[in-house]
Amino acid sequence: MQLERLLQSQGFGTRKECRALIRHGRCTVAGEAVEDPFAEIVAAGLEFAVDGVPWRYREKAYVLLYKPADTECSRSPRGYPGVLALLPPPLYARGMQSVGRLDVDTTGLLLLTDDGAFIHAVTSPKRKVHKIYRVTAKHPVTADMLKQLTDGVVLNDAPEPVAAIAAETIDECRFHLTISEGRYHQVKRMVAAAGNRIEALCRVAVGGLTLPETLQPGEWQWLEEADLRRLWNAAELGKA
Repeated sequence: MQLERLLQSQGFGTRKECRALIRHGRCTVAGEAVEDPFAEIVAAGLEFAVDGVPWRYREKAYVLLYKPADTECSRSPRGYPGVLALLPPPLYARGMQSVGRLDVDTTGLLLLTDDGAFIHAVTSPKRKVHKIYRVTAKHPVTADMLKQLTDGVVLNDAPEPVAAIAAETIDECRFHLTISEGRYHQVKRMVAAAGNRIEALCRVAVGGLTLPETLQPGEWQWLEEADLRRLWNAAELGKA
């Protein structure tokens, strides 16, 4: 692949912009500046740098973001900053989108990618991908409340009671709730239907992926092949 086309595919601008970037010596491959935009490069596994920042060629980009509060998952946010502004400009330029959405005030694990088929697969109800939330409730957590959540509570947009996969106490006012659906404000409405109220909500796992303890709100990391395998393996178990 010609170097200018490669950089364009990775979000560094139009072909014209990438050509100029290369000719100004801003791109290095294996530590050496390459100033020929038409140089043929093997893309697979390529390590390169632009303006000293290291990158690896990725046909599709997959990242895990620790979503902070007061941010929107939309590419066209209205009332709050968008989560995509937390990513480097080349990733935004690739057309990254969130895999599902978290409410403005909900924090935690958010997947983002430019792979539309991946988004469809993860969010498909048929996959039954488990999602675990750490819920901070206004009132103490009771065994009866947790039982209501796993037995099923009535929501106004569901013909049948909606049940959690699991509900486990953390401490007096916190618990983990596992669901496999993605209804509008589902966790908040389920907890309200069980007689309590959510004070804070953080998603800590999706499929086999958990929110890394090393990440702080607003930080992100790449998802590699092993991470994607953990996600899908857990999703397949969830379907069983």
